Amino acid sequence: MTELNTLEQKIGVKFKDSNLLKESLTHRSYLNEHPNWPLPHNERLEYLGDAVLELAVSETLFSKFPNYPEGQLTVLRAALVNYQMLSKIATEIDLDKFVLMSRGERADTSKAREVILANAIEAVIGAIYLDRGFGITEKFIQKFILVHIDEILRTKSYKDAKSELQEIIQEKLRVTPTYRVLEESGPAHQRIFRIGVYFGDKFIAEGTGSSKQEGEIEAAKNALKKYK
Repeated sequence: MTELNTLEQKIGVKFKDSNLLKESLTHRSYLNEHPNWPLPHNERLEYLGDAVLELAVSETLFSKFPNYPEGQLTVLRAALVNYQMLSKIATEIDLDKFVLMSRGERADTSKAREVILANAIEAVIGAIYLDRGFGITEKFIQKFILVHIDEILRTKSYKDAKSELQEIIQEKLRVTPTYRVLEESGPAHQRIFRIGVYFGDKFIAEGTGSSKQEGEIEAAKNALKKYK
């Protein structure tokens, strides 16, 4: 593993507890090949980082766009925190060079690899939050994630399937689409999620993916076929 202080310099955060950073970079698959690795995989930190990221992004968008309705803010937030954007940001800061994963996962170039990198950056956010608090974490999020707001607005890349479906259905039916996990299958490091999209309590369509987010996007695409 490349020296962690190189990554710390890259992200502008010096950890008090370096084990938190190491844990955030440990993918579940790595433990299969290195059972004596002393730290757990990064999924708990990912869970925490996801919540911290959502709060920081929501707060900034709420302040920056005082005239945007709730639906528009939600769409913008989704564009900033989806796995494609987070994976792109992870690559920009060379996080892929530091994430510990199995040889098979490292050789993979599919969406699954993008999801691993997106999850890792959320785990790093969780680790920064525990180690340095919300203020430092918010600075990291501002520097590397929220900096993409203008680009998203300029290119209208927020117009993904979920966002488009939400705009159409809020206008037509005055409800916000919701997503539920219908089924999980496959081994722990290669999960397949079957996701359903609902308008209120009414099931509309489903989709599958290697992450919940990917499954939601596929479900939204299938719902759009019925409503466009």
